[in-house]
Amino acid sequence: MTGVFNSDGKGGFVGPFGGGLDVLRGRAMPSLFEALDKQSEGTVAVDRNARVIWINAKYAKMLGIADPTLAIGREVEEIIPNSQMRQVITSGQPILLDLMLFGAQRLVVSRFPLTDDSGAVIGAVGFVLYDSLHRLKPLLAELSRLEAELAATKRRLDERRQPRYTLQSYVGDSPACLEVKRKARLAARTDAPILLMGETGTGKELIAQAIHGLSARTGRPFVGVNVAAIPDTLLEAEFFGAVAGAYTGVDRRGREGRFKTADGGTLFLDEIGDMPLGLQAKLLRALQEQEIEPLGSDRPIKVDVRVIAATNVDLEQRIIDGQFRADLYYRLNVLPIRLPSLSELGNGLEAIAESVLQEIAARTGLPGRGLTPEAVEALSRHPWPGNVRELRNVLERACLLTDNRRLTVEDLAEALPTVRRAASAALPALAAAPVSAPPPEPASPLPDYDTAFDGFERDLLRRALALSGGKAEVAARRLGVSRAAFYKKMARLGLRAKG
Repeated sequence: MTGVFNSDGKGGFVGPFGGGLDVLRGRAMPSLFEALDKQSEGTVAVDRNARVIWINAKYAKMLGIADPTLAIGREVEEIIPNSQMRQVITSGQPILLDLMLFGAQRLVVSRFPLTDDSGAVIGAVGFVLYDSLHRLKPLLAELSRLEAELAATKRRLDERRQPRYTLQSYVGDSPACLEVKRKARLAARTDAPILLMGETGTGKELIAQAIHGLSARTGRPFVGVNVAAIPDTLLEAEFFGAVAGAYTGVDRRGREGRFKTADGGTLFLDEIGDMPLGLQAKLLRALQEQEIEPLGSDRPIKVDVRVIAATNVDLEQRIIDGQFRADLYYRLNVLPIRLPSLSELGNGLEAIAESVLQEIAARTGLPGRGLTPEAVEALSRHPWPGNVRELRNVLERACLLTDNRRLTVEDLAEALPTVRRAASAALPALAAAPVSAPPPEPASPLPDYDTAFDGFERDLLRRALALSGGKAEVAARRLGVSRAAFYKKMARLGLRAKG
């Protein structure tokens, strides 16, 4: 088809019909309707009151109506019980592809509103595209596959959002540990906000998960977020979500915030002391009103979330410094639980170390290990600034460096500096051991650091060998280093041993 613009400049299209756009519409629309009617399995039209004004013979026969004129004037739901034609009239929006149940039969239908010249809805027309789904098998198969993938993905997400730890995972029977467990059980009975305080690595997230698992919210999502790990510019959208087009970037789609993801469950906010002041006000409102307002939206959304916050800093000092809101602190600090550090546990350290060793064996496939009494004593003297994380690191490194089933002080020495220093301090006689002194050397320029240190280390290894009868293994144990490390030092310094 070709066309030209009219001389009046209005851009009317002239085609082979010899008329303008109105003529084309007047001829094409009835033709399109006739084509759809012919290709479909049934057609029905209704007025603005959803009363049938026309139905073709095929559809009437399918509905069990011998004469199509008998349907005229009746409400569409009388002859088609599951019809959505009235909804199309009310909304003015088409339903392009839908499955409609008719008895035991499933029909594929499309429905369109009918409008007058002013755009007002005056009725609707519906087409039964197929009375059998076999023509849609490829589409339905793809739909089923996508639904299965979506269900599997949702299942995996839900599994990841379930707590991994229980209260039994918090090892220790010291008075401090028992008090933590007692308060955790009390906290699980209510939905009040909880503030977990303690040094890094003391198990704050473990306790948060245990409280969730003991509460009435178990089985619902447990969502954890580290406030300090998210850039300030993304925090608001991360917490409260964003509507589509709310911000520019690679992904302009809307996003569901952590509050919405945790709806019905528990939201764990780690390192809450690092939250920017501007976001603290919005968090306070979410806690008080149990509603959030996504970024770019002016409509609040109700949520049901229990918040557990954690911090390793002094929030009261942050309040004094103007870095944390006092009202938010009082809202979070309804039920405070302080977790003790490893250095405060005393004899309770041994039980935790044994538990960590069992965990390492299960995770790595290495043989199960224990600790000698001397090793436990050496561990108890270390200050443990990194708490359980540091203890796990030291024990796993020791397990990799020795074949001993019970870790000794010597096994720990390579992984823990304080044990090395203690082992060296335990050898006061070493420095005074009688050894043949090297002949005096003439005065010479001061050597560089590496040369001087090699000389000191060579002399120290010689002294240790002399005290150990030339046996490298015994000398290594005296110095508090591993046998492998001692042999490497000997090879580098050109020393030999008897065995």
